[in-house]
Amino acid sequence: MPSPVTIDWSKINSPELVLQRFPSRRSVVYGTKGIVSSSQPLASEAGLEILRQGGNAADAAVATSAALNVTEPSCCGIGGDAFCLFFDAKTKQVKALNGSGRSPEKLTLDYARSRGLTGRSIPTTDLNAVTVPGAAAAWVDTVEKFGSGLLSTADVLGPAIRLAEEGVPVSEIHSYSWQRSEELIKNASPNGDEMLLNGKAPLPGQVVKLPNLARTFREVADKGKDGFYKGRVAEAIVELIQSKGGVMELEDLAKHETSFVEPIHYTYANELKVYECPPNGQAGITALIALGILENLQEQEVVKSLLDMEHNSPEYLHVLVEAMRLMSSDSQYYVTDPEVVHVPVQELLSKEYLAKRAKLIDPFKTNPHVVHGNPVNSSDTVYFSVTDQWGNACSYIQSNYAGFGTGAVPKGCGFTLQNRGSGFVLQEGHPNMLKGGKRPYHTIIPCMVTKNEELFLSYGVMGGFMQPQGHVQVLLNMLRGFTPQAALDAPRFCISAGSPETQNSSTGTPGDVNSEVYFEEGIPEETIQKLREMGHDARIATDFSRGMMGRGQVIQKINDASGQTVWAAGSDPRADGHAAAQI
Repeated sequence: MPSPVTIDWSKINSPELVLQRFPSRRSVVYGTKGIVSSSQPLASEAGLEILRQGGNAADAAVATSAALNVTEPSCCGIGGDAFCLFFDAKTKQVKALNGSGRSPEKLTLDYARSRGLTGRSIPTTDLNAVTVPGAAAAWVDTVEKFGSGLLSTADVLGPAIRLAEEGVPVSEIHSYSWQRSEELIKNASPNGDEMLLNGKAPLPGQVVKLPNLARTFREVADKGKDGFYKGRVAEAIVELIQSKGGVMELEDLAKHETSFVEPIHYTYANELKVYECPPNGQAGITALIALGILENLQEQEVVKSLLDMEHNSPEYLHVLVEAMRLMSSDSQYYVTDPEVVHVPVQELLSKEYLAKRAKLIDPFKTNPHVVHGNPVNSSDTVYFSVTDQWGNACSYIQSNYAGFGTGAVPKGCGFTLQNRGSGFVLQEGHPNMLKGGKRPYHTIIPCMVTKNEELFLSYGVMGGFMQPQGHVQVLLNMLRGFTPQAALDAPRFCISAGSPETQNSSTGTPGDVNSEVYFEEGIPEETIQKLREMGHDARIATDFSRGMMGRGQVIQKINDASGQTVWAAGSDPRADGHAAAQI
């Protein structure tokens, strides 16, 4: 049955209408060859350098990813995980890579309990929260499987190695994040000075050199994955973790493998296929569930067309918030490692189920009885997007999880270890229960959208559980005719977790609560007051707290009058970076 939800394409990419959209803080970046859009200018330049050498979007994405470890280590690095979506312009296929690591084989629920862990999860500072870092393998595999074939991993890592050795000036927002984590880094391991400047977090404009990180990168450049998962680096990781009561062993690292997986998608308005990586990541399926609920609301005529509603009006925001509260309840419970526990992806995205969930939404007031998840709101992740002159696109995301992760630095390695294992649930029988050799519930996922099998958008919004919320908000902004930059600039909202005292001790999840919803400055006070009257616990996010809204990047494929491909890109003003085009 055809969907009655329609998109007015005359409003999209219409030059005469561009300046009538949301007043953007900066202009769209256009280019006919490649574009790199990231949260750090020097990282974008690293990607452009690889494009100029003949690399494709995948090659340039890895160069950008490694450079971000140097320019923004508070969010990402070789000690964390990565996910990738790649659009192959020749085959018109979207391919997916899961670069997340698994827990140590000996890390069991019984062992966690024997260490006195009685809460819902492993504390983020406990080194048993360190899962095997997947980023290094993801970089090598991305180049080998999706790259141009013209450049080696060593070539692609070259710009990042140079940045780490020569040093980079620290940006403003990143300096703020570094200062917040100074004590964590100092206390997490004996090697914290490797990630500090004269024992302190660097201030904006101060130059930081990371020679030990450059040395680690050279190991990977020279030896491939063995340079990280075997030998000096692996030994330093295991030595540190075991010195703090952890159970990771060299074998856990040596047997790590990237997974090449089939992306999941939802077809919206019969025209757009929205692609996401499948679980163990939550953001992908969560965003698709939300889109399905919203489409069903319109089909059932519970609400009028979302694109005809006034942007960020109380009625519009209410419907989006309610749909996203529903989506979180499912993903928080079901998302886990599908290699260990079945995740009912097809059932969750079925028309019947989504229609049933949509009926729980009242367009006039909030539903106080939605049992939703307990998400983590964090922007300690980096997302970036790259396209090339051949029409390929790479949507890439990587993370340490909470800021610098554990803050623990393996001796002589120049990076911190992630704490992604704190995403496991310490409860017998839960789908995401802690188990050895298992991937945890993950929050980072890139996104890609096609129209009639052609690329439409390569985009993403980083920031913990904000990611699926951001995916939906930014996509709907684009579909109402906003430019990529305006779609990112427009004020967003973020559903926060419920208060700890509302959590159900038997299930480890919140009970029937009405979560706080933070609305960004720029949304009028009268709108927020109206939402409060509808039952929302509406708050206002200002200044640095706007970081909870995530930081996104968008590259859109458009065609000029002659049919030539033009890339149009935007970069989030909530970060330090920009989009830059290849010449």
